[in-house]
Amino acid sequence: MCRIYGYFHTTASPSEVRTVAALQRHGGPDSTGTARAAGWGVGNNRLAIVDLDGGQQPYDLDGRIKAVFNGEIYNHDALRARLRQRGYDFPDRCDGNVIPALYAEYGERFPEELDGMYSVAVLDRRGSPTLVLATDHAGMKPLYYRWDAAGRSLHFSSEIPALLGFRGARTRAWEPGLDAYLATKTPFGERTMFEDVRVLPPATTMTVPWGEAPRVVHRTADRGELHHLGDTGPGGASNASAPVPGAPGDETAAAAAVRRNLGSEVERLLTADVPVAVVTSGGLDSSLVTALAARSGPVHSFNIAYRGSWPFDERRFAELAAREAGTVHHQVEIDPAAFPSMVEDVVWHLGQPNADPITLSTYALFDAIRTAGFKVALTGDAADEVFGGYARMRAAAQAADAGRDWLSGYLDALAVVPARLRHGLYTEEYRGFLRGRSPLPEEALGSLRDGPGSVLERITRFELDFRLPAYHLRRVDHLSMASSVEARLPFCQRSIVGPGRRLPDALRISGGRVKRTLYGAAAGLVPQPLLDRPKQPFTLPITAMLGPGRPLWEYARDVLHSKRLADAGQLDPEAVGRLFVQQAERPDDTAALTLWALLIHQVWREQFQSEAPHSPLTAVAA
Repeated sequence: MCRIYGYFHTTASPSEVRTVAALQRHGGPDSTGTARAAGWGVGNNRLAIVDLDGGQQPYDLDGRIKAVFNGEIYNHDALRARLRQRGYDFPDRCDGNVIPALYAEYGERFPEELDGMYSVAVLDRRGSPTLVLATDHAGMKPLYYRWDAAGRSLHFSSEIPALLGFRGARTRAWEPGLDAYLATKTPFGERTMFEDVRVLPPATTMTVPWGEAPRVVHRTADRGELHHLGDTGPGGASNASAPVPGAPGDETAAAAAVRRNLGSEVERLLTADVPVAVVTSGGLDSSLVTALAARSGPVHSFNIAYRGSWPFDERRFAELAAREAGTVHHQVEIDPAAFPSMVEDVVWHLGQPNADPITLSTYALFDAIRTAGFKVALTGDAADEVFGGYARMRAAAQAADAGRDWLSGYLDALAVVPARLRHGLYTEEYRGFLRGRSPLPEEALGSLRDGPGSVLERITRFELDFRLPAYHLRRVDHLSMASSVEARLPFCQRSIVGPGRRLPDALRISGGRVKRTLYGAAAGLVPQPLLDRPKQPFTLPITAMLGPGRPLWEYARDVLHSKRLADAGQLDPEAVGRLFVQQAERPDDTAALTLWALLIHQVWREQFQSEAPHSPLTAVAA
């Protein structure tokens, strides 16, 4: 696990490169490596997980192919054995050292051979230099980039603050970003909140020939089972995964197949040369991962709770899951009084706003995991997207079955604040600027509205391809790596996601029940009280915590002061003031989340925005 960065068809001073490396050293504190020549440079910060004494990056093949890599390649042993048969030598058993040889054999198709989570940069010097960037099938390891069309140059990094460390990087906000953020809680697709910064989508390969524009290929082959791996043995997934039956009557068989696949994935994701823990929230997904992990031997589990008495406290459920699995359980408790001091660190590590209040808890939890001596932690993220676990999915499917409009309600459920109320927060000028603009990427909205398949199939595709990587996976990656912890995600593995995408609607949601197949897979492994309890999101009780007399209340009042809001020209200070009055007199989930989201956005704007507002808004105001 590492952080990577680089530049191509341009120059950077040694001081500039050191600055970029330092800005993301928290994600790779164990070593740093760079390779530079005229017009290009690549580098990494390493978090040593496999072969602690090896793994020196950039990886090199004959001086002509260099690679830097962030993530874990789970089938590296099988790939290395195959490549050795083809004449390649390897200095150690670090998982990423197969990449240069794999690229030499397969060229730009090399990601199709990889099973894992990754973002990779390959510098090919066998002719005119070429840079190849690639991301994994789910988007577990983000890669941000800035393309300068005029100079035909590209910069990239694992984190936005590091990318902004390159000379000439602009911090101008993407002006529609506030509306996109409030509509989906963070920008979707390739967009970020910065005008000039993009994020490479999942399952994407970008090739940049010297002095030419990038070519982008969106891969599809690795969205399901692996290809070309043959009998991978214990290092891979192909002989450990079973197909998930697709007929509606196959609920028992589908649950058994998911349980086998997930058990195999959890077992191999526990493999590391450092201690591994599990995150146990007390819900179905993390409790199932915890139970499966405990079958492989002693395991430590971690849960987070808040000092005092608060709604949605899950510690008793987490303790039950841990006790039944036989884990060594760690109950982390944080004081809400510390939240205001944590906000700026969380926003900085994310690099852009994310409206989920759980960001604070996630940040504190991984800090506690690392303090306890663990560098790897398994989580239950992505199960809801794969198996249909959200109430908004069920509501949309029921509305569609009844012939009613389902799309507007579904989109409102994604938002911080529903569309009919959102524009009331804006200045007249900003409303005018937004007229005719969609807060969602057109390809995302088109896939939802007009894509193939049933409504639930379209929603599942949208959740996996757009919302999961942007809203969940980047948050988990950045806030775990802030404490030098690698988060591993069993539900994101291809033997789970590929078959999960093909489940028929009835095995996902039916009879008013969500995640039917996953509940079946958990039966007998997860304690029955956890299976019977109502679904509860793993979140911060923000409605209770954001009220008069609470630490967050005064902090929010200060950050969202009318003068500070007026400087940006997007939010109407009086409308925001009315939200405070409403929350003080009649506490409400929507008002509380809106205030929280605006607080996070304002902190981000003041941290990163050193330039004048974008000219289109100024033009509208004129």
